[in-house]
Amino acid sequence: MQSEIVSTLDRARRFDTVLIANRGEIALRIIRACREMGLKAAVICSQADRDAAYVRAADQSICIGPAAAAKSYLNKDAILLAARLSGAGAVHPGYGFLSESAAFSAAVDEAGMVFIGPDAASISKMGDKIAAKNAMLAAGVPCVPGPDHELPSDPETIARIASEIGYPVIIKAAGGGGGRGMRVVPDAATLQESVTLTREEARKAFGTPALYMEKFLPHPRHIEIQVLCDSHGNAVWLGHRDCSMQRRHQKVVEEAPAPGIAHDLIGPVGEACVEACRLIGYRGVGTFEFLYEDGAFYFIEMNTRLQVEHPVTEMTSGIDIVQAQIKVAQGEVLQVAQERVSCEGHSFECRINAEDPATFMPSAGIITEFELPQGPGVRVDTHIEAGYKVSPYYDSLIAKVIVHGSDRRQAMERMRKALAGLKLEGIATNIPLLRVLFEDEGFAAGEADIHYLEKWLKKRSVA
Repeated sequence: MQSEIVSTLDRARRFDTVLIANRGEIALRIIRACREMGLKAAVICSQADRDAAYVRAADQSICIGPAAAAKSYLNKDAILLAARLSGAGAVHPGYGFLSESAAFSAAVDEAGMVFIGPDAASISKMGDKIAAKNAMLAAGVPCVPGPDHELPSDPETIARIASEIGYPVIIKAAGGGGGRGMRVVPDAATLQESVTLTREEARKAFGTPALYMEKFLPHPRHIEIQVLCDSHGNAVWLGHRDCSMQRRHQKVVEEAPAPGIAHDLIGPVGEACVEACRLIGYRGVGTFEFLYEDGAFYFIEMNTRLQVEHPVTEMTSGIDIVQAQIKVAQGEVLQVAQERVSCEGHSFECRINAEDPATFMPSAGIITEFELPQGPGVRVDTHIEAGYKVSPYYDSLIAKVIVHGSDRRQAMERMRKALAGLKLEGIATNIPLLRVLFEDEGFAAGEADIHYLEKWLKKRSVA
């Protein structure tokens, strides 16, 4: 199917070298996609990452600063200089760091290079939760009940809005994301204090005190819809994922498709997401995130980048999302029609984190032994190896174990075997915790909500 995804239409955006403005497993993943497409891959690295496997795998590497991300992976000027030195015609931001920075997207464009992702206008619009909600409403995407405008400063008006929505409500930072800048308000007694605290958090974290308010859903699941769009008005959605297994709003396990949701129910939602992309002129890959409760979907945000969990959609759709992302950035036109997108079987992804499985404290150090799992339908995306030094400066994600099976039951069994066959020594990881989770009857039954994992962990700590 991959050969049918895009065909050449616009050669003006063609490039032969991609600078990867990221690190770790996603940098290596993008390098491999470039190689398969006959493109050269250049990478940036910090001083802490000079000896990493992804650096050695690239055609060229440029060290742009010390270990601290603010002085390296978040340094726009240094990255643009590296791109020019490498001769790159495009910059791939991966995920995290500058991947959803409208300013960086614009800077790449102004420098005469292609940003492998949406343009600055789309990133800016979808990064503003109020503007994003208005765009979704215009396209017919279902949204969480609540006003489509910023909260005013007047306490009486705020109280009236909350009363009209009905308690409990949730207050969110308009420029927020990643689970930050949110506060649940159970009743009127704590409303004004919650607004004040959240407004200050939003100002410090996101540079704007703008807030909005929505109905708080007590037992939702986290469902995602993956989209792929070209720059010529064509868009498709590539099935759906369940990312409800979370701790402190951070995903731990993802799967595709979301269990227990019929296509007839989610199909219209996927089509509405595609229509929203057309309306805003969106280009590249993106993910619509929803809360799902009692048979209804509620839009919460759009991620304007490649997701950590994209492999589960690749495994079920048969589409190389990273290659497709690069091709539409080159100006190619989508050739696959929506009716030809088929999702087969079931896939799981486990995030392997360098952290203590009991306390969740980060674990840095040298990996003394690393053995990959084997077996049908097993894939591991990682940049680590024996002798690799896990740095304390970056996110704790060090590997992703992905499996695919003919159905959910087979996929779960393959993940159990893969986790059992994964050997990693020298540092603490969450592998033991994941092994136990995949034996849990409640998780195996499917359709767990976003609070399931934290409740499960709490029961284990009490026991």
